[in-house]
Amino acid sequence: MTQLRQRMSEDMEVRNLALNTQLSYLQQVSLFARHFGKSPDLLGREDIRTYQVYLTNEKKLSPGSIHTAIAALRFLYKVTLERDWAPEEVLPLPKKPQKLPIILSPEEVQRFLGCVLDVKHHAILTTCYAAGLRISEAVQLKPTGIDSQRMVIRVEQGKGQKDRYVMLSPKLLEILRNYWKMRRPKVWLFPGDRAGQPITRDAVGQACAKARDLSGLSKPLTPHSLRHAFAVHLLEAGADVRTIQLLLGHRSLATTAHYLRIATNKVCATSSPFELLPRPAPTVPPPAKPQYF
Repeated sequence: MTQLRQRMSEDMEVRNLALNTQLSYLQQVSLFARHFGKSPDLLGREDIRTYQVYLTNEKKLSPGSIHTAIAALRFLYKVTLERDWAPEEVLPLPKKPQKLPIILSPEEVQRFLGCVLDVKHHAILTTCYAAGLRISEAVQLKPTGIDSQRMVIRVEQGKGQKDRYVMLSPKLLEILRNYWKMRRPKVWLFPGDRAGQPITRDAVGQACAKARDLSGLSKPLTPHSLRHAFAVHLLEAGADVRTIQLLLGHRSLATTAHYLRIATNKVCATSSPFELLPRPAPTVPPPAKPQYF
């Protein structure tokens, strides 16, 4: 490990950045350095601009992937290398396209979960929907986090390193109890193949893809789709946006408010003006000409 890499790693540790963020930033800076074959402290503003053009035009990365690379370089040059120029000016963020998730109906969710055959995979994917958890939060659940007395689930150190509580559905509690009786998990509620480790996100994603194929659903479906469905179905059932924000663990209410653009009781609350148009009078066909031969 080079001194610069060690220093950047320490800078992230003292700021208590999430482990996944630290690993991602180090990987992005490593790719940047390997692209030029030089240490980043020997590269300047023009090199950074060239690299951004490369990511956009040659690598054709999505705006989200470019955002990650830019965030890593901003941290490196602003915090670790303490450059006197403003990273925001040298490293502009590309505009992200505003896309809305495709939402499963309650019937489609039930159909999908019915095709998850493995008991552990069924339990964790049901939890993602019933509690609106991110997949990273679901795999980290512990048996002690299921509080059947208060009917809540304790999510420890979710995104942004924040704890929160979400509702524990009685139906979900029954599923988790049946699963626990069969598998008897100890440290992790959903243990993985490696001893002492939770199930991986990739394993859950593969189980999700397999169940989607079995269900015959045409909509794209990932574990995160179940979280989207949780939020929209709550909104359509009359829950207020602030409550959904707390359940989802969103920092900003504006993030949760995006679901207002998807919920059918909001989007379809007003009839189309086409329904107000008078219906055309039925046309009377002309009388048939008499046939003489």
